[in-house]
Amino acid sequence: MKNLARYIIARLLLTIPMVFILLSIVFVVLRIMPGDPVSSMLGGHAPESVIELKKEELGLNRPIALQYLDYLWQICRLDLGDSMVFKQRVTKAIAEKIPATIELTICGILITLFLGVFLGAYAADRRGMVQDYVIRLYGIVVYCIPVFWMGLMLQLIFGIWLDMLPIAGRTGPRVFASTFEKTGLYVLDSILVRDFSALGDVLIHLVLPAFTLGLVLSGIFVRLTRANMLDVLKADYITAAEARGIRHRKIVYKHALKNAFIPILTMMGLQIALLMAGAVLTETTFSWPGMGRLLLERIYLRDYPTIQGVIIMIALIVAMASLIVDIIYAIVDPRVRY
Repeated sequence: MKNLARYIIARLLLTIPMVFILLSIVFVVLRIMPGDPVSSMLGGHAPESVIELKKEELGLNRPIALQYLDYLWQICRLDLGDSMVFKQRVTKAIAEKIPATIELTICGILITLFLGVFLGAYAADRRGMVQDYVIRLYGIVVYCIPVFWMGLMLQLIFGIWLDMLPIAGRTGPRVFASTFEKTGLYVLDSILVRDFSALGDVLIHLVLPAFTLGLVLSGIFVRLTRANMLDVLKADYITAAEARGIRHRKIVYKHALKNAFIPILTMMGLQIALLMAGAVLTETTFSWPGMGRLLLERIYLRDYPTIQGVIIMIALIVAMASLIVDIIYAIVDPRVRY
């Protein structure tokens, strides 16, 4: 347990410089990009005197180094500041949007793991057969497809042509907003208040965006699971289990898959970052009111504090998810603690 505790503390300490480097890069990149918040707010025809006055009000006329030091001091005080455009606390804007992103990301990773792991295991079990080639082709194709294009195609097929599923938003107009005031996670809130009609509506709206996110990333796990399963299925204990007459399905999906799952855990931690990046495009495609859509809207407006706050929050989510995966990995395989 002491080794595990030291391992967790070391991973937490490594998160601090990662976030610091990320926010430093974002701070610099935003300020060297063309455009600024004042131009977005006042337009291109405002008098120069008015523009300079507004820059002074927002502190944008100060040296970059002083702006950077002030921002670092804010972060140390756990203060993300105020939006330059809407005069709203950045923490409030993020708090309103983060439940939608978390809900979408969780559903996306569940679909990714379910499809990727089980299709990969099935392909390994059917090595060299038609099913194996079909699943391998699936893994290559879905990984190559841009997530926004996948979303548009699913909208076109299931939303427009077949008219089966909604193509935008988290709920329909007939669901009361008061149903979701507890946590902001619509699925959980619907269950807590036992409003199952609202739950059904929420799940229907989740299907297309979650599958868009999950399908694209499932290709990685198909290939990874298949490769690890092929190695495990050659092991001596698998041959011994078959000699003892244990059912083949049990050997593959219980014993072999369990031992092939450790490298998959590592990859899952790395893919959280891709899931969050994919969520930005998915939320935009499906008008999903999450942090990804908020980030894109504020990039257009050059709202520096909100952009920086959203990116820091995404970085923390990715870091915490990676930490949780590393802890699970350390529990499953004690060798990584040393």
